[in-house]
Amino acid sequence: MDNSELQPIFDFMRKLAPFDMLHEQTIKQCCKALTIVYYSKSQKLVHVDTNEAQLYIVRSGAFEVSTQQGELIDRIGEGQFFGFSGMLSGEKVVNQVHILEDGLVYHLPAKIFDQLRADCYQFDRFFNRAFAKRLRDQGSLNRSAINTARITNIMSKQLTTISPKASIHEAALLMANHRLSSLVVEENGQLCGILTDRDLRNRVLAKGLDGNTLVTTAMTKDPATIETDSLIFEAMLKMSENNIHHLPVMSENQPIAMITSTDLIRSQSSQPLLLIGQIQRQPDLESLIQVSQKIPDLLYNLISSDAKASEIGRILTSVTDALTRRLISLKQQDIGPEPMRFCWLSFGSQGRQDQMAGSDQDNALILEKETNEQEAKYFKQLSEYVCSALNECGFPFCPGNIMAQNPEWQLSLQQWLQQFSQWIKTPDPTALLHASIFFDMRPICGDIRLFEQLQKSVLSRTCNNDIFIAAMSQNALQSTPPLGFFRSFVLERDGSEVKGIDLKHKGNALINDIVRVYALSAGIEEVNTNKRIQSLIKQSAIDKELAMNLLDAWEFIAHKRLINQGHQFDHAQTVSNYILPDSLSSLVRHQLKDAFKVIYEAQSTIKLKFLRQF
Repeated sequence: MDNSELQPIFDFMRKLAPFDMLHEQTIKQCCKALTIVYYSKSQKLVHVDTNEAQLYIVRSGAFEVSTQQGELIDRIGEGQFFGFSGMLSGEKVVNQVHILEDGLVYHLPAKIFDQLRADCYQFDRFFNRAFAKRLRDQGSLNRSAINTARITNIMSKQLTTISPKASIHEAALLMANHRLSSLVVEENGQLCGILTDRDLRNRVLAKGLDGNTLVTTAMTKDPATIETDSLIFEAMLKMSENNIHHLPVMSENQPIAMITSTDLIRSQSSQPLLLIGQIQRQPDLESLIQVSQKIPDLLYNLISSDAKASEIGRILTSVTDALTRRLISLKQQDIGPEPMRFCWLSFGSQGRQDQMAGSDQDNALILEKETNEQEAKYFKQLSEYVCSALNECGFPFCPGNIMAQNPEWQLSLQQWLQQFSQWIKTPDPTALLHASIFFDMRPICGDIRLFEQLQKSVLSRTCNNDIFIAAMSQNALQSTPPLGFFRSFVLERDGSEVKGIDLKHKGNALINDIVRVYALSAGIEEVNTNKRIQSLIKQSAIDKELAMNLLDAWEFIAHKRLINQGHQFDHAQTVSNYILPDSLSSLVRHQLKDAFKVIYEAQSTIKLKFLRQF
């Protein structure tokens, strides 16, 4: 090719990531090495990587990557790539690439592709991440019957609403015409309630009201709702717990759809939900202990299904929540109803909804007011029973004694307010240690209003509190990711002679600490790390690229942690958070180092952002 032919190719390539990270001379050399192939829809390109290994760069047209069974993996258009999977893995790739639209494709020889990876870290990182995403996408096609799909897969794309000022007659006509069992009642885009066929029967017909009755009179006010990014499993659980059949789906505080029990029945059954149903039906502690022995199997099945780590954490935590509620209920059958309002709190991994194997207890009680002797005796009996029973069910006592059975953590709302105020005003090492645990709190059972009052007060004190946030930042920098000089792993002993990488304390926990600092500074109510990051992005309270990198790093490290625990479980080994570098492929070691580097960079960022003036 002469210069006139090379120029348009060069102009295209120099703007194309990750080639835009290369020197112009290197890009020109790539352009000279390219071959150009035209593909038409009358052809079919299969087994892309089984002949000559090369990178396919789509200049125009559209292509579809699918498995041998015809399941869609990806659609590829202008400026995208295929063919890199085989060169990165060294394995024969049998995925098929079909032509959707006629197009031009540049072929870059494997030798040059490998040299570019060796010479440019950013170039190599780009394709490693693309390969990891391809593996996740393909793995998601092979999941078991455990339901980790999202409600967006089954919810209606159209929402039928009615005004609270409309008549019941109008509502009934609307439901009949659209063949609906419920309507969302909204005004000015805000959810007011829902109107169901049960409401019409019980609140209109049964009371002899006529069709002119207003919707606001018959509707269910303040209905339970669910967020648009929730799992089908979570919708099932919420309906089961509240004995309801309709859930408005919310996005940014506005209703966008309605999920019904019929929608859920049409979707596949959920093994976690069956386990929770068993927990709710058990009559005593002995039977609950037996049912709890199925939890490790559930975890192993979830890992085998290649579910996302964040989804596994939410599912396992839902099981723990159900177990805690059932234990409270069983004890109250023995000692009677509570003498005052209370709320059972969870902290740590249960609070964040990211539990994995080996999670211990972190819980406490908020009481309506200070107790007298008789009231104190009641909550002592309740808390000691629940904590002891959780231990017998496989959730060990907290080594630091942060449990509801400890009188130190059975406090009235006012005492809790004073305690948090003291930690925030005087952030000494002990206060900061507690803050890293107690600020990830979530209500499990009881009067949620007590929790809401506490959380609102706490966030009002931490939001933009420079001194406290600086102390929290300093605390979050006490531990660093396990990378030494020349990006080699720093290994630790796991309590034995074996050295490994602590993926929990040197990985996920560090990201939790970093994100907690941002969330408390911004006054964000979310406790789950992923949801905190998403809220921070919405509020522009964090650099978006940093936030997305943290999301990816958290998921990648947690996923490797789970896969390793699944391997340990499968080989009857002690389940731990330690992984041996020698057990990882060179690709995974490279990706793990990248994830740890993200943590290192995020720690440097909070140091500049929150410690600069101190």
